[in-house]
Amino acid sequence: MPASKSNGNGRPRSTTDPEVGNIFLFIPNLIGYSRVILAGASLYFMSYHPNYCAILYSLSCLLDALDGYAARRFNQSTKFGAVLDMVTDRCTTSCLLVFLSAAYTKYAVLFQILISLDLASHYMHMYASLDSGAVSHKKVDKTRSKILNLYYSNNKVLFTFCACNELFFLAIYLLSFPDFAQNHNWPWVVAAVTLPICAAKQWINVVQMVKAAITLAEGDVEMRRRAKNL
Repeated sequence: MPASKSNGNGRPRSTTDPEVGNIFLFIPNLIGYSRVILAGASLYFMSYHPNYCAILYSLSCLLDALDGYAARRFNQSTKFGAVLDMVTDRCTTSCLLVFLSAAYTKYAVLFQILISLDLASHYMHMYASLDSGAVSHKKVDKTRSKILNLYYSNNKVLFTFCACNELFFLAIYLLSFPDFAQNHNWPWVVAAVTLPICAAKQWINVVQMVKAAITLAEGDVEMRRRAKNL
């Protein structure tokens, strides 16, 4: 039989441990699974029932703040949870933007650019963080970027930007339904208020992508330098 992989301490690698528990059953990860279910349900109603979709989508987004709190409260921060959280965010936002690109065909290219920027920025940032040995993608040193440090280290700032970003897209989603737009004025107000912050969020995505590219390139230089010295 093939030998079990070891974690370096003589123990086989596993997703569970009597002293640690089952990573997949950590409270923040359970919240993460519920986010996926709520997001999936919102997608089901997205094309024909804006009320149900908006409520389910909003609940999924609100739980995004709760899983982070639970991770800190119960000391259950994990790499799996961080990836689950980010993947859920990226997938739900992308799906909503795909719908918006079909609903507002005149601006389809803009929505496609936003999807690409969001995915590329966060993937590159996550990869660069792991490659540089950071414990979490949210651990950004001020010397690397004061903007990203403030964005990720201040929970209120992070929540405000993420919430307004989703609220703007959700508001214009609701306005894509003529009957809803005619009978409700509040989505116009929400869209107008959150648009500047949503735009700033896209700028942060650009900064994040550029900084990640620089980090990766610096790592490449260091790796090639060490290879030449061998």
